[in-house]
Amino acid sequence: MYPFSLSRLYTYRAMETVGTLDKAASEGWTDEEIVERVKAGDTSLYELIMRRYNQRLYRVARAILRDDAEAEDVMQDAYVRAYQHLHQFAARAPFSAWLTSIAVHEALGRLRLRKQNPQLQDTRQEGEFSMNLVETSPDPEQSASRAELGQLLEEALLGLPEQYRIVVMLRDVEELSTTETAAALDLTEHNVKVRLHRGRAMARGWLFARVGSNAKSAFPFMGVRCDRVVHGVFARLAELGSAQRQIH
Repeated sequence: MYPFSLSRLYTYRAMETVGTLDKAASEGWTDEEIVERVKAGDTSLYELIMRRYNQRLYRVARAILRDDAEAEDVMQDAYVRAYQHLHQFAARAPFSAWLTSIAVHEALGRLRLRKQNPQLQDTRQEGEFSMNLVETSPDPEQSASRAELGQLLEEALLGLPEQYRIVVMLRDVEELSTTETAAALDLTEHNVKVRLHRGRAMARGWLFARVGSNAKSAFPFMGVRCDRVVHGVFARLAELGSAQRQIH
């Protein structure tokens, strides 16, 4: 009888948890609201925080470490550390910035350890990139083109020096504001702007050096579209000429 009752209890709690998660998602609870409920004992809601910021933390850790497996380890460490120190979150900055700064420090700590121990150096295979920065397209040609562009952008970003790479990732990929980025990285807003400017310039230079003479083949406007514009212009010019002859 006891196992049956215990099973029913677990089932009830699971259903209650799912209901709470659905409610939180549908009502758009803020990070701060979720954190307060987690601190009050509703730990299941921490799942919302993780799913909300998995992509960001992965990109941040990946930008610093350039290693998929380590990036995932950093994510887990950051979530655990954040959970353990939720009572220290004072809401002076957005929770997202606080959480991101924890991930940044975890990743930087691993990077320092790697530099101290040559055996832990980057084992990434040449050409191995996995961040999904490109949306899928139903057109196979467009899909291939976007995938190629996405890989080029990833290579350009991951090739930047560390101090620029993480700033460009947060500002241009994650679309954090200058203030949020400064808070997450413990930098001044001026430093964020300077690093962003330099990082963008370096990435732009890398891309043009890589593409080279093929740059002019970007944004093609040929074939049917080109013909359509030419015909349209001539048709409008003919109409204008006819109108002027009628006036005279």
